[in-house]
Amino acid sequence: MGAARAFAVETLVEWGITARQDDIRLCVSELATNAVLHGVASGREFCLRVVADDELVRIEVRDSGCGQLELPCAVVDADEEGGRGPLLATALSDGFGVTAHAPGKTVWLVFKAVAAV
Repeated sequence: MGAARAFAVETLVEWGITARQDDIRLCVSELATNAVLHGVASGREFCLRVVADDELVRIEVRDSGCGQLELPCAVVDADEEGGRGPLLATALSDGFGVTAHAPGKTVWLVFKAVAAV
């Protein structure tokens, strides 16, 4: 997940986007972790894509898994070891979605983040 986080932040810096880097880095980590744990068959990888325009940054993580991302309810049992990542990612982002593919899916988040002038 470290390589995915580094790629995202380095790309944002190259584009002059400094706003929301911490939120984006955390969400990249959560989506990449979810892809590895739940969406990628053994021997396969996931793909991270970062796209930006004048107002938005969009991160996309595509995997080959057939499962759909299910958001947990707003309250997660304190004894549970996982399940907070998607909830956290959707809370930090300004938009969220899942695009189905054959095979797999792309989970995406958007962030309002303007490049520094």
